[in-house]
Amino acid sequence: MYVPPHFDEQRKDVLHDLIDKNALGILITNGRSGLDANHIPFHLARNEGSHGVLHSHVARANPVWQDIADGDEALVVFRAADAYISPNWYPSKHEFHKQVPTWNYMVAHAYARATIRDDERYLRGVVARLTRTHEASEPTPWKMTDSSKEFIDTMMKAIVGIEFEITRLVGKSKLSQNREQRDIDTAGQKLSERGEGVVSDAMKIVSAAKTPA
Repeated sequence: MYVPPHFDEQRKDVLHDLIDKNALGILITNGRSGLDANHIPFHLARNEGSHGVLHSHVARANPVWQDIADGDEALVVFRAADAYISPNWYPSKHEFHKQVPTWNYMVAHAYARATIRDDERYLRGVVARLTRTHEASEPTPWKMTDSSKEFIDTMMKAIVGIEFEITRLVGKSKLSQNREQRDIDTAGQKLSERGEGVVSDAMKIVSAAKTPA
């Protein structure tokens, strides 16, 4: 991924937060059958390994777990949000007429090595953690014991686990950091009015960092 210096995000905690909040990643592999991409929910274990470990599962019918081998490198892409930016939103455009449209976004790329985990104990742990995390905001969170043991046992047999130890994290937050503060503020306000709050709020933080102390 091309990352100009002003868009480079290297803070591990920020990238981990992005992954936690946007858990559906794009798993990109280059196995025996060639390039493949799968959309998979991941659970990030921040304190495992040097950069964290991603835990996941796929349907047993999905060939990806047989197409790659232990130790193979994969890339998992996590996207927080994106928004189109019109040059008409920049006050400087109306003075200099040297602006063009662009797109703002925040992403994290996790380069990782795979380990196939075709064992029930691992799978139950992954499913339980994913469930606890994403059911937490529900009035009555669903848990595996809500279903019969026989049903859950059958479902466990239909999935396979894959663990990804992150070897490198690359982050990019393209939030108009290369623009004047007035341009950032006005574009961020336009996005807020359009309901694009994630990018708008992030741009407010960028603007605040430009404000003299």
